Amino acid sequence: MSDPVSSSPPPEPGRIAPRSKAAGATGWDRWLPGLRTLRGYQAAWLRHDIVAGLVLTTMLVPVGIAYAVASGVPGIYGLYATIVPLLAYALFGPSRILVLGPDSSLAAVILAVVLPLSGGDPLRAVALAGMMAVVSGTVCILAGVARLGFVTELLSKPIRYGYMNGIALTVLISQLPKLFGFSIEHDGPLRSLWTIVSAIVEGRANWTAFTVGAGTLVVIMLLKGSQRVPGILVAVVGATVAVGALDLAARGGVSVLGSSRKACLRSPFRGSPKPTSSMC
Repeated sequence: MSDPVSSSPPPEPGRIAPRSKAAGATGWDRWLPGLRTLRGYQAAWLRHDIVAGLVLTTMLVPVGIAYAVASGVPGIYGLYATIVPLLAYALFGPSRILVLGPDSSLAAVILAVVLPLSGGDPLRAVALAGMMAVVSGTVCILAGVARLGFVTELLSKPIRYGYMNGIALTVLISQLPKLFGFSIEHDGPLRSLWTIVSAIVEGRANWTAFTVGAGTLVVIMLLKGSQRVPGILVAVVGATVAVGALDLAARGGVSVLGSSRKACLRSPFRGSPKPTSSMC
């Protein structure tokens, strides 16, 4: 007698069950799990996917822009770094519920490399950050092939907590000049902190910019515990509307990102102009 074949229960409407490895998956199905999901896609999943996409967008759009600026590259490229990985993971990723996006722990690392080497050139900063991503991804792929994941088990909790707290402090100090509306030369966290204090004492602070930034932080903190209201989105949209309606860029000297079309005029890897499409 043959053993009865056990069948797994169907996934719930939200598709929270992980992708199961197909026994006969070969060729493209093996390397692109998203294709298998697309072939078996059910109309009942669409409503939940749309809601999940809207919620994820409200979270990742402002976060992507903020982390890009904190990493020393123009904010528009934070949107590119947010959208492209999600599209790629939908095809290559083995999990249906894993969310990808910019990581705060990498902002200070990228900033430490990009800032001294870019020389203030945004296009060079984008090229450096892009090459860092390519090199890092290649190393991660090679580490996965070599099955070196066990190395992470050798890192104790104090080391991980110290690293994360140090990263948070470094990012916080690097963003304080933007909060007060001026710029400084970054020479390390301690020197930067001393320079920031000296600049405020000398009267270089833009209190209009500080009011906008502090108000945004207050709104985020007040709405942090709400599960229905996206606090980050409300704060960013509110600050954007306030700056635009009151013309604070011209009247108060508040720095803004500007038009996103500027990011499409030239390729960061070439010096020649690049044709601009209507989607830029």
